Amino acid sequence: MDGEKLEPAAKEPTTVANRARKKLRNRATKPHAVTCLDKAAIVEADLSAATAEKEPAAASTVTEVEEVKMVVKLLPIWSTCILFWTVYSQMTTFSVEQATRMDRHLRPGATSGFTVPAGSFSVFLFVSILLFTSLNERLLVPLAARLTGRPQGLTSLQRVGAGLVLSVAAMAVAALVERKRRDASVGEGHVAVSAFWLVPQFFLVGAGEAFAYVGQLEFFIREAPERMKSMSTGLFLVTLAMGFFLSSFLVFAVDGVTRGAWIRNNLDRGRLDLFYWMLAVLGVANFAVFLVFARRHQYKPSAVPAAVAPAGSPADSAGSGEKEMDDFVAVKEAVEGVDV
Repeated sequence: MDGEKLEPAAKEPTTVANRARKKLRNRATKPHAVTCLDKAAIVEADLSAATAEKEPAAASTVTEVEEVKMVVKLLPIWSTCILFWTVYSQMTTFSVEQATRMDRHLRPGATSGFTVPAGSFSVFLFVSILLFTSLNERLLVPLAARLTGRPQGLTSLQRVGAGLVLSVAAMAVAALVERKRRDASVGEGHVAVSAFWLVPQFFLVGAGEAFAYVGQLEFFIREAPERMKSMSTGLFLVTLAMGFFLSSFLVFAVDGVTRGAWIRNNLDRGRLDLFYWMLAVLGVANFAVFLVFARRHQYKPSAVPAAVAPAGSPADSAGSGEKEMDDFVAVKEAVEGVDV
């Protein structure tokens, strides 16, 4: 017995599965991590531990799970961008209907002469978009860069937030203008106010789009996984479509709840101004939710180093899967929260 030597306990082999399990377990303690998806990577890693030739597949599966988690983290911000396009849709629907019941002469109060078509007032929306897009690049971005110390000036989420604020202001102005139009139309004398009172709301929505459009597109493209950039553009377009669908749903719901008292074919008999105020209140609530999600969002690193497997000896080839996993986890753990 004295001559016998105790054999050392066998160490657990270092495999991609073990490394993946350890890294995912450590990362589960971090805030804002979608840890429920980590199990998919761990299960696949366990299945691949039996044979060495399946180790690259396990590493690929971990990467795919991380990419899915990155997309899931975009959904809260995505949901708060829908209401902006609901406001935008009002500029091509109710605002045009308002213009048909207002004085559209170039000279207010004139009874003859050229009359601007009601649909042509949307040109102020597009002029505003072009104007504020140019101002953003020439004036606002350099000014913001000096104040914040960041080369890009405003972050993508700050641009989206500015667009949401301008959309709320546009709905408040639209409600006030509609109240003025309706009071003048149904009052004594049935006076039609100038349709150019609609220009401020067109300009505010256009300025909001100059911020929100660029901010949303930049955010989804930058924050999406490298292999899913095309889907990020699809996410942006879906917010636009959902905004118009939400507008139709709100009109249907409001018409049902108010029994046709707010929205009528004859705007003089309805209360379109209250519908605009409702959108403004929803915009304030949506902006508050956006602030919560934006402050919790963690941006991707601006530069991601490529994980290239070293070529050479067989030992290097055998460890390429482990190195790729370490590089990927190191990049993911370098993400830091950015206040917006």
